[in-house]
Amino acid sequence: MPTPRTSHYLMQIASLIAYFNSFLPLTEEEVAELGQVVNRRTIKRRQFILSPGDVCKHYHFIVEGCFKMYKVDEAAREHNLHFAVENQWITDIGSFHAGSPSQLYIEAIEPSVVLQIAKPDLIQFYEKSLKFNRIFRVMVEDEFVLLQNRLLQTISTPAEQRYLEFIKLYPHLFNRISNVQIASYLGITPEFLSNIRKKLSQS
Repeated sequence: MPTPRTSHYLMQIASLIAYFNSFLPLTEEEVAELGQVVNRRTIKRRQFILSPGDVCKHYHFIVEGCFKMYKVDEAAREHNLHFAVENQWITDIGSFHAGSPSQLYIEAIEPSVVLQIAKPDLIQFYEKSLKFNRIFRVMVEDEFVLLQNRLLQTISTPAEQRYLEFIKLYPHLFNRISNVQIASYLGITPEFLSNIRKKLSQS
């Protein structure tokens, strides 16, 4: 059986172990193997863990903090695609799986701590354990459903309804990100978002 680095280190990745256990319980051997390959990083506010042109080489599990993933267009406008907080993952899946340069930024909104799993280690887990393969497949499928629903909302739902859906989907983010970031995610201006909020508060 692989020997974990230290019992203290396993305590540091306890939230990740609990996350996996919520899908399928891990054996002691699987926990030990996980402890050998996970890398813990402390990220400063406004620090990037991915920039355009870089290849995304890790899945990032958030222990503490908040991140945004976004693209900047030619007019220097920011388009937020995804937010993630504690006990969630953030990665550029396209760049990660294809090994191609990313077009996206992943930036810490708050001082954060992440646990990273590198692609070779993840592939090894896939090949060795149907359990990890199934867990990550469900994760990717869930993200695809969220993305599909968001696309449908964007093309067929009024901005006010998209805002209400955002609050429902991200209630934990309401006081952690700015109005500008929310407006960017919804595809509207901050001024229009303010009008929506004013209208809802009066109704």
